[in-house]
Amino acid sequence: MDPTEIAFAGAAEQGRMLAAGAITAPQLLDLHLERIARLDHQLGAFRVVLDGEARAEAAAAQARLDAGERAPLLGVPVAIKDDADVAGQTTAWGTSAHGPAKTADAEVVRRLRAAGAVVVGKTNVPEMTIWPFTESLTFGATRNPWDLSRTPGGSSGGTAAAVAAGLVPLGLGSDGGGSIRIPATWCGLFGLKPQRDRVPLAPHDGAWQGLSVNGPLARTVEDAALFLDATADDLPEGGFAAAVRQAPGRLRIAMSAKLPPGVLGRVGRAQRAAFGEAAALLRELGHDVVQRDPDYPLDGAAAQFMPRYLRGIRDDVATMPHPELLEARTRAMARLGGLVSDRRIGAVRAAEAAFTARVTSIFDDVDVLLTPGAATGPPRVGAYQRRGAVGTFNRIAGRVPFQPIWNATGQPAAVVPWGLDGDGLPLSVQLVGRPHGEATLLGLGAQVEAARPWAARRPEYGR
Repeated sequence: MDPTEIAFAGAAEQGRMLAAGAITAPQLLDLHLERIARLDHQLGAFRVVLDGEARAEAAAAQARLDAGERAPLLGVPVAIKDDADVAGQTTAWGTSAHGPAKTADAEVVRRLRAAGAVVVGKTNVPEMTIWPFTESLTFGATRNPWDLSRTPGGSSGGTAAAVAAGLVPLGLGSDGGGSIRIPATWCGLFGLKPQRDRVPLAPHDGAWQGLSVNGPLARTVEDAALFLDATADDLPEGGFAAAVRQAPGRLRIAMSAKLPPGVLGRVGRAQRAAFGEAAALLRELGHDVVQRDPDYPLDGAAAQFMPRYLRGIRDDVATMPHPELLEARTRAMARLGGLVSDRRIGAVRAAEAAFTARVTSIFDDVDVLLTPGAATGPPRVGAYQRRGAVGTFNRIAGRVPFQPIWNATGQPAAVVPWGLDGDGLPLSVQLVGRPHGEATLLGLGAQVEAARPWAARRPEYGR
């Protein structure tokens, strides 16, 4: 098979190729390392590539395959976002303010290795993972393979760029306010924010006051399901991969393009068209699609998301041994977080259950909520370079208004690729599930994927 076809085959298909002996784990790794060496100097997806360690892991995976062991991710290369610990490597958080190398893997990385995945390297993030674009003064800008002048999004932008360009088939991201779903949207990937605590955050438990979760950025729905099966707690019978193979049944789906109160933005024409087309397809697939808006509290963002987001930044910054090396904009965000007292956080968390019950009351008689994936396409690299903390936040938030509220409620949400806009950049729609409803989202996502395949769409860069 052509090396490019292998590179873009996705994790599940690569796993099947490895199991069948069509390619060896060292050969597959070499193919991806060659692509990284050839393409990443312009993309800037990886902060560090672990050539030597990865080669040893690939050899070990091949020995397991040769001994007859079979597992879906055995020998498959993966990328790790640089807010997750990898033993022997620094966790840089997009900054030179970071501490020494870590002595142990984060739990999610340990589980990926146990499943046989080969850790290729660590991917770039904005400083302290604050922004939905991936640029830092320390490590530079990560670029979108669909248009090198644009951001891939963030904060899991390095992982998204790597998967979209075929540098790896699968990657670890984290999502505290859309940081998986935003770059998945703008890079044409399937991105899933799992239920809070589904995938372990250890040793960073409770990150961003409960907003943040770990999850996959993937080429296909099946790839994301395999990631969950390897890393998640409380798996359903048969694992999440079984949900991909089963029809989801007739679902009641609410569609809403309403922006949560307090978010200033306007949904673009291409994004509205994709949203409408998705609703029409879901009806064609036999689902009951109704127009209905969630009961968003007027002070929802101010009352729940913002205090936890800002305090989370402040708490993360407090762990940096060299805070004087942080960017001025990051220090400003941390100062704002310092204004959120322990008492205020206690009150916010005490009110969380009532807030969640109100917002999720829409799921009393619907199974899934459909929203646009983003309000607009990705900004150009450097668009916010000279902006301060508040100015940057106010301008970027309107581009991605549909993600953060579901971090506050904690339930799963996924973005499904949906064609290209007039500039040739990817679009998506978001599917929000009931609490603990990943299996429904995966089953519905796979149904949409079968009706409207997206994995064969590839950016010009890297073909």
